[in-house]
Amino acid sequence: MIAWVDPAPGSEAMGDPPDGWTVAPFPDDPAAAPEVGEVEFVVPNWQIARGLDPLTGLKVIQTISAGVDWIIDLVPDGVTLCSARGARHPAMAEWVLWAILADMKAAGTAAAQQVAHDWEPLDLRDLDGARVLILGHGSIGAAVEERLVPFGVEEVVRVARHARDGVHGVDELAALLPDADVVVNILPATAETEGLLGADMLRAMRRGALLVNAGRGSTVDTDALLAALEGGHVRAVLDVVAPEPLPADHPLWDAPNLILTPHSAGDTPGAERRSWALAGEQLHRYAAGEPLINVVRDGY
Repeated sequence: MIAWVDPAPGSEAMGDPPDGWTVAPFPDDPAAAPEVGEVEFVVPNWQIARGLDPLTGLKVIQTISAGVDWIIDLVPDGVTLCSARGARHPAMAEWVLWAILADMKAAGTAAAQQVAHDWEPLDLRDLDGARVLILGHGSIGAAVEERLVPFGVEEVVRVARHARDGVHGVDELAALLPDADVVVNILPATAETEGLLGADMLRAMRRGALLVNAGRGSTVDTDALLAALEGGHVRAVLDVVAPEPLPADHPLWDAPNLILTPHSAGDTPGAERRSWALAGEQLHRYAAGEPLINVVRDGY
């Protein structure tokens, strides 16, 4: 029995394969490989994902990313898709906390003033006493909330796809936004979330509030966000944007009240190790006939 994996740094964290299994890097030409019909388990990257059709014996696709929007439409019929949900939560939560503090403590302005040798007071804000709304409150949201507590936030408002105990439904979002000092967006990319934070939702935010996006760029209307930034209605720290990669001449680069990072919030050494270790655990589960975790349903 054969598993093919993306030969990326960190893949050694999968550990030893189950008895009777061979784990090998994806060949340059999968369709020409003599063992192509025997491959049952794969860990692909986005390039490899476009060439899975020749794998006629494929049963499981395991990603090392929490998000699966890049591959979900490429999964062959009858194949189970599993995500790396949970493996990158510490890294994502740390980035969100950094994003909030970087904005509130004027890190961007301080860096610009240092380059210009300009000694001027900074306009600092307090996280203590702030109201933070977490949009897409799942396991990453819980990790963010855990890290916010020591900073003395006044309230964390939880919003998810469906309401549950202690969590508001996304249908309540417009009514909740005006009271938030910080809106943390961790929504995945689905048909339901595309453009959810459009002009009306951004206008509903308190003037001067901070939007942090560590989910997917497609969940925010880029043109509407640009207008809100340029008008001084909101501030933002974005790890994800639409489009990606952001073209060099895109106006977001020069927008005021904005800090950008290049979709790297969850890409730390620890997150990579945990993601590959999870892939190894999943292979062992599959080989033993045990239930897989993180099976993707309804785009999540």
